[in-house]
Amino acid sequence: MLNLDTHILIFALIGDLKPAERDALSRDSWSMSAIVLWELSTLARLGRIEYDLDDPELSSLLSRIRVWPVDLAVCRKLRDLDFSSDPADEIIAATSLVHRIPLMTRDRKMRGSKLLQFA
Repeated sequence: MLNLDTHILIFALIGDLKPAERDALSRDSWSMSAIVLWELSTLARLGRIEYDLDDPELSSLLSRIRVWPVDLAVCRKLRDLDFSSDPADEIIAATSLVHRIPLMTRDRKMRGSKLLQFA
């Protein structure tokens, strides 16, 4: 199972994945932090993405993805992160740590972490 950050999910939706990302995503099941849903909604409201949570294509994709809650374990794990970023990215990273699943991201700050495993 892979934990996708928001941008990887968007790249998958619009068909803008790099070959290695496409290969990894084709081999494994997908998951994401619940905060990704909030980010998608916010990006749609701001007009930065074409999709919103009611879009049939997005809804179909989301129905096949495991959504991890932002729970006490994830919030506690935030203290252990070895990088500082925006709160949503930190929650996404902490979710990977709590559930011991590789993170798929292009984000340089997150990719600089020595704690995270990456896809």
